[in-house]
Amino acid sequence: MRKVLVILTLSMGMVACSGGKTKSAAENQQTKKDVVEVLYFHGAQRCATCMTIEKNTKELLEAAYTEPLKSGKLVFRSVDITKEEALAERYEVSWSSLILVDYDKSGKESATNLTEFAFGNARTAPDKFKQGLSARIIEMLNN
Repeated sequence: MRKVLVILTLSMGMVACSGGKTKSAAENQQTKKDVVEVLYFHGAQRCATCMTIEKNTKELLEAAYTEPLKSGKLVFRSVDITKEEALAERYEVSWSSLILVDYDKSGKESATNLTEFAFGNARTAPDKFKQGLSARIIEMLNN
């Protein structure tokens, strides 16, 4: 009887521990189709330029892209790389970065790294930054 209880207990433990298949971060992410994602990656501490990139990006999107934001065709995400390491690795990001991701109608993704452009213009030429970012977003939305 004791052997039966031990076997039963072990069996129940194994069933409980293997009850569900764990999915990777990529599998957990829904397939996105016909969407443009604006990803602003940052660390826990941010410099003035980093904060300005996020601020100017949000201002542009909220002022000029309210309809695509509401419909879900355009998505903005501020991503803390210390909390979402898998996403940072996916786009090979290790510090503050601005990445635009275009998912076509089939779900195929095309990423554009605008980090150098953002750091070169967000603080010193905010209008140029917003115009350049807007031009790229429009191009991606119209594809």
